[in-house]
Amino acid sequence: MQTLRIKTSSTASSDGAARPGPGRDLSPLLAGAATAVAGCGAVLALVDSDSPLRGPLTLFFLLAAPAAGIAAALRGLEPFGRTVAAVAGSVVVNMVVAQGMLAVHRWSVRGGIVAVTAISALVLLLVLVRRPRGRTARGQGI
Repeated sequence: MQTLRIKTSSTASSDGAARPGPGRDLSPLLAGAATAVAGCGAVLALVDSDSPLRGPLTLFFLLAAPAAGIAAALRGLEPFGRTVAAVAGSVVVNMVVAQGMLAVHRWSVRGGIVAVTAISALVLLLVLVRRPRGRTARGQGI
């Protein structure tokens, strides 16, 4: 099997700094926008707003919050595989929360939002705690 490498152009800076203009990386901006939209959806659902944006934004929150935690836990996968697994895991988390709340006869929209938020935050915290700090054996030349 042959490995193909992409050669950098001579116009790219040699110090590795990002170039200004339309070619720069927009992923942090998109991540911030998605976080703001999801947060607005959660707030609209928790305050029981009558806004027409409540449904779509809350649905986005219910899919994005667990997916973000699961995607962070699956760092080693390819981007497409990680996205598919994270969205599938998000659907599973939402269904388990709904089934659990229905089984104990405690279904409520606010309770579901809080439960999904708690599970998503727990997954993210576990990922942050599990990550090794400092140098690894590979980085020390062993």
